[in-house]
Amino acid sequence: MRFTPNGLARAAVRFKPASFAGTFVALMMSALVVTACGVLLETGLRASVPAERYANAPVVVAADQSARIVADTVDGPEETAYPLPDTARVDAALAAKAAEVPGAATAVPDFTFPVHGFPAHGGTSASATYALTGHGWGSHAFTGTAPTEGAAPAAGEVVLDADAARAARAGVGDTVTLETADGRAGFRVSGLAEAGAGDTAGGDAAGGDAAGGGGPVAWFADYEASVLAGHPGRADAVAVLAEDGTDPDALAAAVGKVLTGSGAQVLTGDDRGEVEDHTLAYAKETLFAVGASFGAIATLVAVFTAAGTVALSVGQRSREFALLRAVGATPRQIRRAVASEALLVAPLAGLLGCLPGIGLAHWWFGQMQDRGAVPDAVDLHVSGFPLLAAVGVGLLTALGAGWAAGRRPARIKPGQALAEASVERQRPGVVRTVLGLAAVGGGSVLAGVAASAAGSDAANASLGVVMLFMLAVALLGPLLARLCAALFGLLLRGGGASASLAAANSRTNSRRLASAITPIVLAMAFASTLVFMHTSESHVASEQLRDGITADHVVTAPAGLPADAADRAARAPGVDAAVSLLDTQVLVPVRGGGETSLQATATQGVSGSGAQLAKVQDLEVREGSLDRVGEGRIAIDGTLATAADVGLGDKLSLHLPDGTKAAPEVVAVYGRGLGLPAVTMDRASLDGHLTSPFADTLLVSGGEAEQLGALGEVTDASGYALAQNVDREFGAWANYVMAAVLGGFAAVAAVNTLVMTVLDRRRELHMLRLVGSTRRQVLRMLGWESLLVSAAGVVLGTAIAMVTLTPMIRGLTGEFPHVPPLLYAAFAATAVALGLAAVTLPARAALRGRQG
Repeated sequence: MRFTPNGLARAAVRFKPASFAGTFVALMMSALVVTACGVLLETGLRASVPAERYANAPVVVAADQSARIVADTVDGPEETAYPLPDTARVDAALAAKAAEVPGAATAVPDFTFPVHGFPAHGGTSASATYALTGHGWGSHAFTGTAPTEGAAPAAGEVVLDADAARAARAGVGDTVTLETADGRAGFRVSGLAEAGAGDTAGGDAAGGDAAGGGGPVAWFADYEASVLAGHPGRADAVAVLAEDGTDPDALAAAVGKVLTGSGAQVLTGDDRGEVEDHTLAYAKETLFAVGASFGAIATLVAVFTAAGTVALSVGQRSREFALLRAVGATPRQIRRAVASEALLVAPLAGLLGCLPGIGLAHWWFGQMQDRGAVPDAVDLHVSGFPLLAAVGVGLLTALGAGWAAGRRPARIKPGQALAEASVERQRPGVVRTVLGLAAVGGGSVLAGVAASAAGSDAANASLGVVMLFMLAVALLGPLLARLCAALFGLLLRGGGASASLAAANSRTNSRRLASAITPIVLAMAFASTLVFMHTSESHVASEQLRDGITADHVVTAPAGLPADAADRAARAPGVDAAVSLLDTQVLVPVRGGGETSLQATATQGVSGSGAQLAKVQDLEVREGSLDRVGEGRIAIDGTLATAADVGLGDKLSLHLPDGTKAAPEVVAVYGRGLGLPAVTMDRASLDGHLTSPFADTLLVSGGEAEQLGALGEVTDASGYALAQNVDREFGAWANYVMAAVLGGFAAVAAVNTLVMTVLDRRRELHMLRLVGSTRRQVLRMLGWESLLVSAAGVVLGTAIAMVTLTPMIRGLTGEFPHVPPLLYAAFAATAVALGLAAVTLPARAALRGRQG
């Protein structure tokens, strides 16, 4: 059968455009959401950053910056890569091998590391120290750095740029005191240099802010730089320079052949940029999570809602189809008419929805860049694939929904069709009822699974809960609507004639009521789930952080604390304990959804003993003892222990920040790993595996704040907790945006559906006016109906959200969901206000000109 627009479909759209306006809006909004998520997904798949530091090095040799794990899936073993928290390094000796390749001019091992500088007069206060970025002098061959005075550095010497010399108040021949991973020492200034473009670029091979470009720079002898960086014999990367006329790809192939078996990667083009800027890997993850994971949910919601609107539009014209059947139209002609209408409306709606969808993607992407989740150098990719997908999804949705809704009026006898067009059919179809009950059963089973699971398993199961219950609401909508009408009808008895009429109308027209309730349920369920998931986690994390920091004073410094900060604080009068913390992440294998993945887990490296740590931080130890934390022994959070399936005394396989594998023994399990780091380990265990060796935080028990001011910025536990909560703002923002997109879409769909139902009832409203009802009474009746619809939608949506959230939050935090009353009230009030506006405004327009 050819689905081509016929005259009947064109006439229906031309002469009754209002009947198709709601369908048009729903399909346009569907295309908007699909387009925005599709553009972000494509950007995540194609994201790259141009090389800056290595712009003049056509070939770069670097380690794989990912940890890989092979998991068994239904399709067989599958390898998945996870970005490392810090830089994985290569053997610096590879530079000599690469330099011997034909066509290579030279090969330079590159080092980038943070340095603390101290003034010449010997002061050590926080305001007097300054931060530098250290490099090997050999890097000037590809960064454009040029000496302006003096000579290249030898052992124990340093070359400074103008900013560093000014901060140190030193010139050629002077001695400056610098602190690196190798300790604090004096270095003779052998020369001054002007930093080239490669050394002033914002990104660098070290990754992270601790050694970022753009500030004062110091260069050391290459053979000394790796020791000062804390990684003897290891380089961040090897830059291979080409002789004139050498093809970069040919050079890369030759270098790769020579370095076979070393485990190093040979990179060219934009792939070099990812070595400089490790945030690109996390940006790809974020964009993929939004575009694919959230995009899949958003697409399902969009299709779900658009299909309901199309079905409503077709159902509202059942009288027309009945008349067509009565005058001789065949079932095939009815089906062709419905399909042709979809072909006329869906493509145009999809195309118009793509334009604001691209705008939403631009805004969303820009906001992520402003919040540091995506590097500024990454560009948004907009191609025809997401647009084609958006239009195609809308067209298929319209055809499928139209076919399903038009089956019965096309199949039944003309007389029966006319009867059903006059009086709404009360009983839903058997297949629909069975599927709806199956969805309820599946959702209940998954809710039980989520309640008995923990961590990511609980979260994954809960996602299925909300989707199945939403499907159940759609399928069993008429039955739920009649039940809600009956319950709320009891409450409306005291509301007068208008309220009673509203209750009777709702009971009689349960299908119409269901089509209006479903989008409100959708908006309330998804918005509540996303927003209250964050508020619940944030509430527990804030409580754990507030209760876990028992120190009297917290000292922090933007560039890291001096290496001897804890010792200096401990010597201050009245100080009972001082422990420095170095914050980082490790990758821990966890089980979820039947598969193993690597979870980036917050980790703290502590400088003191477990007894000292207990005086400044209460981790709420449940098993074991912190006193045993040391080399090869760690403490972990209970939720992480469950997810990783380890217990006290077990070995926990993990990847250190630079990807090095380790298997320390679990000697303590604690309960505050959401607000505080989930892994606690000896600081020395992290040596050689981090770019920055400097601690981030110093916790001090006893003493006076004034005595600690020389070390950094001093605050109390509450001030520190507030600062840490601010760092979680991106997660909150991301959840709120996703809630706004889904909730906003569903809200528009709800308004659209309510407007469609009111406009379809114009004959009914005019009939009420003819039998003596005043305009005010009719509007009051519609207001009561709107209140019933909104209240039912809010109650059902809240129930679905709570059934979803409770096992999820219990599995993640061990607590019940935290729902701020004012925020929930705002959601409910918004739903009611939108319902009233969507009913009252079109009703006033429909009744305009009729005297009351």
